[in-house]
Amino acid sequence: MRFRPPLLSLLRKRNCHRCINSNSSSSYMAASLHPSAASEPYDDPEESLCATAGGCSSLNQSASPVLAPVVSLLEGGRRVERAWEHWRRLGSPRLIVAPMVDNSELPFRMLCRKYGAEAAYTPMLHSRIFTENEKYRSLEFTTCKEDRPLFVQFCANDPNVLLEAAKRVEPYCDYVDINFGCPQRIARRGNYGAFLMDNLPLIKSLVEKLANNLHVPVSCKVRIFPDLKDTLAYATMLEEAGCALLAVHGRTRDEKDGKKIRADWDAIKAVKNAVRIPVLANGNIRHLDDVHSCLMHTGAEGVLSAESLLENPALFCGLRTAEWKDESDNNSLKDAGLDQADLVEEYLKLCEQYPVPWRMVRSHVHKMLGDWFRIQPHVRQELNSQSKLTFEWLYEMVNKLRNLNGRSPLYQGRS
Repeated sequence: MRFRPPLLSLLRKRNCHRCINSNSSSSYMAASLHPSAASEPYDDPEESLCATAGGCSSLNQSASPVLAPVVSLLEGGRRVERAWEHWRRLGSPRLIVAPMVDNSELPFRMLCRKYGAEAAYTPMLHSRIFTENEKYRSLEFTTCKEDRPLFVQFCANDPNVLLEAAKRVEPYCDYVDINFGCPQRIARRGNYGAFLMDNLPLIKSLVEKLANNLHVPVSCKVRIFPDLKDTLAYATMLEEAGCALLAVHGRTRDEKDGKKIRADWDAIKAVKNAVRIPVLANGNIRHLDDVHSCLMHTGAEGVLSAESLLENPALFCGLRTAEWKDESDNNSLKDAGLDQADLVEEYLKLCEQYPVPWRMVRSHVHKMLGDWFRIQPHVRQELNSQSKLTFEWLYEMVNKLRNLNGRSPLYQGRS
């Protein structure tokens, strides 16, 4: 969860454009794709869109759905009821794509939805840059009518700036989410994410500001404290401040290596028992068996997956990579007739339909084809040396890997 260098440059920019321009509409929604040339950091080819979208409409000019009335925090009991009513109205999704900077963008969300994901988060968006910079909005937030239920996640440390950003997206999402879980150094420097755990009054003010002024519910994504009592007090405070859904990553701020440190499902279970609002569990989800185990252990309403989905976007429909094949009875699994190269091609087609910056495309190709690249590192090097990507080049690269490797199938249980 880190920003690319161009975004660091934007953090220092003050004279950014606030207008969003568009003169047409379609089911694909984005900020203007023709912003001013004032945002020099995006001149890098990796920051340019991978395709041209026809008929894009601006966030503030698309037809907005009817929004529910804001409910005062004084009606605490009613607010909890509405939290559950909203969750059930969305279909009570259990299988959810976690927020990932540069990785949970629209084409990837749509690919995961095709293969079983029932809801998804956007990448973490920086609330101040989102309010100030038109090109940032254009490149970092896009959606379409099929992209629901949708959580739009912001990092923030100023309630008023956060509200301004949230107001721009609330017609196009089902929750506005506040990131209180990012543990990376840039979050420490920027004073957001998990480092706000040192300033609980500020966290409370951020949640209250949105809960009192938005038409859509506020959700929060958090990490746990080392002391369970502190975690439970934290969760209760968030609920009282107006949080309508709580996603709990079962690791502390200092536990950054998800492959070495197991998430604490017991802590998530304790949070679930302590609050009255829906709870989502995050951590230790490698395949669908883990989903079932986590839901049973924690009692949570749903689970989030991040890193495992990047390697296998078909995780939620029960497919698993060869890495996790041995965790099941080998005789019960069969070739699903699908492999990660197939998924890459599907992802690229979605990128042609829903353009995103090339840096996102490059990142996904590396993740999904990681096993193949380990066998054929020279192909990975060719990708790394390609300064300007094209779809034609990427499709040819996938075919080259197929010719070199054969197939490395995904596996599913026998019916």
